[in-house]
Amino acid sequence: MKNYKKLVLSLAIACSMGAVSTAVMAEADAGRITYAPGKAIDLTLEKIKAAITAAEASDAPAVTELTKEAIDMSKEINANDKVDVARSRANLHLKKARSAGKVDDIKGAKEHLEMALKAFQDLKGML
Repeated sequence: MKNYKKLVLSLAIACSMGAVSTAVMAEADAGRITYAPGKAIDLTLEKIKAAITAAEASDAPAVTELTKEAIDMSKEINANDKVDVARSRANLHLKKARSAGKVDDIKGAKEHLEMALKAFQDLKGML
C-alpha cells in the first residue's frame, strides 16, 4: 500500500507538470505572423529605405513614423545571439534617427538612417 501511494502521487505530479508545461504553452498566437530571419531583414530594409525617401522629401512626421515601423519590424529578426547583438546595435541608429525626426532634424535623421541601412544590410552576411 505504501508503494502504491508513492506511485499514484508521482503519476499525479507528472501529469500535472505535463498539463501545464511551458512547451505546450509556447505555441504561437493565432493572429501573429512569424518571418524567417532573411525575410524580416528585407522587410526592415524596406521600411528604412521608405524613411530615407521621406527624409529626402523633408517630411519629419513621416520619418518618425516609418522609423518606428522599422524598429518594430526589426524585432522580428530572430536568428542567433551574434545576429541579435548586431541587430541591437543597428537599432540604436534607428532610435537616434527617430529622435532626430521628432525635433525636425532631417539631416541628422537621414545620416542615422543611412548608417542603420548599412548595419542591417550587414546582418544578411551573418545568417
